[in-house]
Amino acid sequence: MTKRLLDCNASDFIKMNKEELLHSIAASEGRVLVSEVIGLVQPVLYNISNAELAAAFGADILLFNMFDVNEPVMQGIPKVAKEDIVKELKRLTGRVVGINLEPVDANQETLGEIINISPGRLGTLDNAKKAYEMGFNMVVLTGNPGTGVSNAAIISSLKEIGNELGKEIVLVVGKMHAAGSLKEAGENIITKEDIKAFREAGADIILLPAPGTVPGITMEYIRELVKYSHDLGALTLTAIGTSQEGADSGTIKQIALMCKMTGTDMHHIGDAGLTGIAIPENIMDYSIAIRGKRHTFTRIARSINR
Repeated sequence: MTKRLLDCNASDFIKMNKEELLHSIAASEGRVLVSEVIGLVQPVLYNISNAELAAAFGADILLFNMFDVNEPVMQGIPKVAKEDIVKELKRLTGRVVGINLEPVDANQETLGEIINISPGRLGTLDNAKKAYEMGFNMVVLTGNPGTGVSNAAIISSLKEIGNELGKEIVLVVGKMHAAGSLKEAGENIITKEDIKAFREAGADIILLPAPGTVPGITMEYIRELVKYSHDLGALTLTAIGTSQEGADSGTIKQIALMCKMTGTDMHHIGDAGLTGIAIPENIMDYSIAIRGKRHTFTRIARSINR
């Protein structure tokens, strides 16, 4: 029987396949915390990576943002070959790791300035294959601000990646904010129709904006979408992608409890609190809000050598 992710050691994560990881998340009953980190920038602690810092404050899963699979960088770790960076981060942190890839839609109406991203960050099958070979446990198809990612492009990318890698790697899809799309802003970021299309295309986990982050996104609305996702057999991840990971502790705790009330399986905190990471105390405060000090301190204290 697969352990709850709450109870897993680093040695458990190493042995898990995709289905075991999904079961482990589901068995934790809404107490899994995902922290987004950027390795391209100078880390907060200079010679300690942001990934290690997030792990130290209680994150269960580390999600690499703005990570180029062609030119991988993680500042603050011992020098290793580029192809070994992900494996080295897994060794140093003892955590499950994921990567954001971005399915850009060049044919949609956009909102605000659109940013061109490097080829190694795009949501392509080739990039997903490279990510899997590097050691990533999950691929998240989503969009950073102003990149022009659309739900239609996510579905197209998901189908292609799922057909090739669907049995090997966890596939998470959805947007944390409009990501530059004019028509997919506010409550139009995601609908039941989108969720059904995501699930039919092979999504394992549906990403939804956390209540109180995107204008018009309420706890009641996300609660309805979480239930719908569960009815279709998918897990859910509520996400803070609006720089509120840099808000005060009270705001973080309020968002955390609203996400818990939606029934979500996983909680995400973004990387824009400080440079490439949430305010570290907010990672811990979020963790304590959804699972208490016992589980938070256990995750922090558990040796990666177990």
